[in-house]
Amino acid sequence: MFTIGVMTGTSMDGIDACLADLSSPRPRRVASLHSPLSAGLQSRLQRIQMSHWDADPLLQVAQASRELMLAIAPVVRSLMQESPEPVRAVGVHGQTVRHWPEQGLSLQLAAPAVLAEALGIDVVSDFRSRDLAAGGQGAPLVPPFHAAILAGQHQGPVAVLNLGGIANLTLLDGAEVLGFDTGPANTLMDLWCQAHLGQPYDAGGQWAASALPDPTLVGQMKSDPFFARRGPKSTGRDYFSMDWLQAQLRASGAAHPPVVVQASLLALTVETVSDALPRSLEALYLCGGGSRNEALRLALSRLLPAACALRTTEAMGWPEQDIEAGAFAWLAGQHLLGRPANRPAVTGSAGLRVLGSLTPGLRR
Repeated sequence: MFTIGVMTGTSMDGIDACLADLSSPRPRRVASLHSPLSAGLQSRLQRIQMSHWDADPLLQVAQASRELMLAIAPVVRSLMQESPEPVRAVGVHGQTVRHWPEQGLSLQLAAPAVLAEALGIDVVSDFRSRDLAAGGQGAPLVPPFHAAILAGQHQGPVAVLNLGGIANLTLLDGAEVLGFDTGPANTLMDLWCQAHLGQPYDAGGQWAASALPDPTLVGQMKSDPFFARRGPKSTGRDYFSMDWLQAQLRASGAAHPPVVVQASLLALTVETVSDALPRSLEALYLCGGGSRNEALRLALSRLLPAACALRTTEAMGWPEQDIEAGAFAWLAGQHLLGRPANRPAVTGSAGLRVLGSLTPGLRR
């Protein structure tokens, strides 16, 4: 076995790499390289190292990652007890805190070693990075899973719409799998509801349903270039943020009662989803928290093609809230089998890639 070790020393003067032969009990050095760091990178690394950790946001990131894993561990442990066979691995996506695919960057808070140590089994994580490195968006990752659970269920084209913070759409027609983010789903409505009602979300969409949307405001929001782009495309909460919404409100040139803004945000979600749907669609399956927003479902049903059935993924035996977790369980399995799990037509990557990184559990 040959392996390569890479490190940057304490002096940060460069990168040291060594190729080693581990085929015998005594490791053998084969070759090595040293490459100097650029002055700019060396300076940035030194500033990070010299910063005061009690005030540094990097410490907050590290602490949050560890705390998230420790919160996940007992939930996974409970499910492990429900399994009729030993669980082989856990696929953990972590919490996305930045998603900048145009820059090849996406950051999920996770500490897979903490989880592997707590559970004693393999952990597969960091699913986006390989697709991003191959020039893809790194998202959405769930369309191949949707294709797997819908295989053989329909003759014509169908779609799966995940209404989380961001709405992502999977389009399936025979063997073809397409998918992309259509824009905000719950994130802006939740933020607006928290700001004006002090509630975490608009239950059932009742607040939004109590007013009519403002077509001018909806049109202003839809003028954002993201909506005109064709897939592959993905986005996140760091783009469709409260700052984005406030900028749209200012650009609309009028004052709007908060309830009208909420109604307009619901209309934005519904219209941008509808605009992305093929008119020949046979069925649309909803999942995610937004699938329980009755006002949103009703508004969406009015814009669907006449022959398109609107259902939830419960009809496939997958409760709406279980789809994304199920997808990452599937993605972990694909990693262990060495199978590519991205789709270049979805993410725009240079080709098929095995996704994720493996952190081994305890070997007994």
